[in-house]
Amino acid sequence: MRVHVVSDVHGNARDLARAGDGADALVCLGDLVLFLDYADHSRGIFPELFGTENADLIVELRTARRFEEARELGRRLWAGVDRAAATEAAVRKQYAELFAAFPTPTYATYGNVDMPPLWSEYALPGTTVLDGERVEIGGRVFGFVGGGLRTPMRTPYEIDDEEYAAKVEALGEVDVLCSHIPPEVPELVYDTVARRFERGSRALLDAIRKTRPRYALFGHVHQPQAQRMRVGATECVNVGHFASTGRPWALEW
Repeated sequence: MRVHVVSDVHGNARDLARAGDGADALVCLGDLVLFLDYADHSRGIFPELFGTENADLIVELRTARRFEEARELGRRLWAGVDRAAATEAAVRKQYAELFAAFPTPTYATYGNVDMPPLWSEYALPGTTVLDGERVEIGGRVFGFVGGGLRTPMRTPYEIDDEEYAAKVEALGEVDVLCSHIPPEVPELVYDTVARRFERGSRALLDAIRKTRPRYALFGHVHQPQAQRMRVGATECVNVGHFASTGRPWALEW
């Protein structure tokens, strides 16, 4: 059995269409939407609406952790614009292309920049969306937890720690624990390029120690200090920033 796993697709529909080649199934751990490409500030919803110069500026402010200044810039730019309508229209355009690229079968969960209410409109019959749910793939039980935790970035699908922990608890014992964000381990949550700690989940870490899945798979941190490490009996793997690599991570048994 061979399963390919991707995360942080961020608009890369071209490579996504090939991500399932040679695999029995594809697993996607979220962040399909591209709001702003931190490597190429001309790509994404934000520069399409407000131009590359403003994208340069907001990246500079966020990278310097000047979040209130970044929010003030955002407020000025969005003034007079129907933010909800403009964002949804742009996300719908991306989702139409990205969901059409998924192979059959695909098992997917949400990232923190995704908009879950729209997924049911675009997921084709070969795509199964799971969040706080389990599925059997090739005789192994995969559990999925979508979304991220609250941060100053205020991305679209951030939830409270308690709600997130309840989804983790609902999974019970699984062979492969799939989430968008990593467990709360310093080496797994630190981004070496952004030079900051992203939010990881204590509930995921507790579940790993308690239930001892074979693997814990996740994304979210684009340039992690450690891409792979063992926590007890569990191999924890950041499957990679698919938007930039275009390569899935392979799990075989």
